[in-house]
Amino acid sequence: MGEISNSTGTEAVAASAMQPEEAGAGEEAESQPLYRIERPVYDEAFISSQLLNRKDNSTTLGQRLAQQLRCSSKRAKAAALTFLPILTWLPSYPVKQYLFSDVVSGLSTGVVQLPQGLAYAMLAAVPPVYGLYSSFYPVLLYTFFGTSRHISVGTFAVISLMIGAVAVREAPDSMFYVLPANGSNVSAVLDVEARDARRVQVAVVLTTLVGIIQLALGLLRFGFVAIYLTEPLVRGFTTAAAVHVVVSQLKYLLGVKTQRFSGPLAAIYSATAVLSHIASTNVPTVIMGLVCIVFLYAVKDLNQRFKKKLPIPIPGEIIVVIVSTGVSYGLSLSEDYKVEVVGKIPTGLLPPTAPEFSLLPSLVTDSFAVAIVGFSMGISLAKTFALKHGYSVDGNQELIALGLCNFISSFFQTFAITCSMSRSLVQESTGGKTQIAGLLASLMVLLVVVAIGFVFQPLPQTALAAIIMVNLLGMFKQFADIPALWRTSKIELAIWLVAFVASVLLGLDYGLLVAISFAILSVIYRTQRPKSAILGHVPGTGLYCDVDEYEEAAEYEGIKIFYSNASVYFVNSDLYVSALKQKTGVDPEALQAARKTQKKVMEKAKSTKNPSLKLCGTDKQQEVSHEVLSYEAAAEAHGNGQLGESGGGRSHSEEAVFLEPAVSAVHSIILDWTPCSFIDSVGAKAIKQEACCASWTPYSFLAAL
Repeated sequence: MGEISNSTGTEAVAASAMQPEEAGAGEEAESQPLYRIERPVYDEAFISSQLLNRKDNSTTLGQRLAQQLRCSSKRAKAAALTFLPILTWLPSYPVKQYLFSDVVSGLSTGVVQLPQGLAYAMLAAVPPVYGLYSSFYPVLLYTFFGTSRHISVGTFAVISLMIGAVAVREAPDSMFYVLPANGSNVSAVLDVEARDARRVQVAVVLTTLVGIIQLALGLLRFGFVAIYLTEPLVRGFTTAAAVHVVVSQLKYLLGVKTQRFSGPLAAIYSATAVLSHIASTNVPTVIMGLVCIVFLYAVKDLNQRFKKKLPIPIPGEIIVVIVSTGVSYGLSLSEDYKVEVVGKIPTGLLPPTAPEFSLLPSLVTDSFAVAIVGFSMGISLAKTFALKHGYSVDGNQELIALGLCNFISSFFQTFAITCSMSRSLVQESTGGKTQIAGLLASLMVLLVVVAIGFVFQPLPQTALAAIIMVNLLGMFKQFADIPALWRTSKIELAIWLVAFVASVLLGLDYGLLVAISFAILSVIYRTQRPKSAILGHVPGTGLYCDVDEYEEAAEYEGIKIFYSNASVYFVNSDLYVSALKQKTGVDPEALQAARKTQKKVMEKAKSTKNPSLKLCGTDKQQEVSHEVLSYEAAAEAHGNGQLGESGGGRSHSEEAVFLEPAVSAVHSIILDWTPCSFIDSVGAKAIKQEACCASWTPYSFLAAL
């Protein structure tokens, strides 16, 4: 801001700035070119009446609907390609370039997907075979409907744990204790088959509802809902989920039998139950579990260190599954050492059956949480790979794809799925180019289900617990976010901590609700506590900076440039006006009161007959007192030739009234609204009211947009 002038009745702003320095060292600052702009200051009424005219939109609502619903071969083809993305790349699939890489990637992903499917079924509180079903049907469907070429969908620890919490809540162990038929004095025993069957029904119905919600959101173009799950929220939430998972797997790792808890404080109750039964730890179970953990950790470390030299990652999970199954079968760990094993795995696929829809009313809230979390994790990883490999993914189509995967697969007894980070990294790092790799991985799972599933019946559950725990190491590394967020943003750190603490203590469902609510409140807090400053000009540049922060920034005399980094609306309009008064030092109410006082005194001076009444105003800047006489006293003084005298002496009969200056030293205030995205009517009225109270003209109260 250089100056504000009012020449020939036209307001103009003359601004000057320095252009960037030309290339070449040693160039003198004086040789830098300058540019000067003079432009008139317009108001809204002049712009709308003289400069701009809106286009006449004569189309009716019916015409617009007809245009949107108009069908043609071109639009039908575009809709088909959007709904079935496989049609866009499969006809032109470069077999020679991509097929070998996809085969290697598919086999590598399959050997990881198989043990993870078995393990994550334990988290979902259903028999392991249902994890294999969930690793086949959804992956097959995503090949046709998904837009990402690299993510691996299927079972995932966080989603499986959320499903397991719901299944345990709706079908707790206490519902399935029955008395044996051969005696009345024997204590009740747990009917495991009836309990598992009921939990499978709950998981299947929940998956159906999750699919319906995701499909509806995708068709309604609500793919943007994932933006409300900010990254600190998701990372804090997934870290808390990792804590829940580890706590839930401790009993399998130690070989103790405890009740599975759900709801608030479930993690604390589960840890307490395990510690209370620590004396009954099964030693062979602990030994095998610890050996598996050490081996898997070593393999993952080797894969990470030598990922550029290894053609494919070492499949640690499948090695653990095969070796531990062989050891368990050869040493009869289940019969001789009471080591818990997977148990019966039926051969073949189940026929499609309708879910038990009578369970729907109690699962609506949980299904929304699972649907949003599953989609947010899938789309975030899909966008990461798309950015890395130079293609785009459609958030709405991803919602539709996940919705179809969950909805259709639920009729084949699966539980909800999403993208798995560990498998996706394997699929991408081993050279996967398209979802052909995912298709081959699902076919490997199908082979196990149909032909050789019974082989894994002796698999110890402690080995699956070890696989789950080691795969969560990456989530525990997210604790490193805390010092980073402390340095960059305290509010985002608060979101991370609230998401973590609430999810650990209240459970994943209520914790997610609390975290989202807190994140929304943090946005409101930021708008109510924006940064405000008075800007000053940095000499020799076109920069305007905070005068309190930078000593080079200097204000123009009589001009205040007020900056606030938030929009002005009903929530923060009063706070905005208060900050404006505080920073500029201008109080419109005080100015208005002072003007009223002056007006009353002047009217009193005009009406009085006492010629000796003097009104004295003090100029604080020049420390000079000026006398203001009534008209009669002024005329008398002029006639006697005394008006030009200093008036150093004052008679005791003279009455003097001293007035504070009613006019502020600030004659113009500029509102920098560059970061302001919108101003509602309440905010506009608040600012207009302050301007009117100060009796400023529109050109004294400017807005730099």
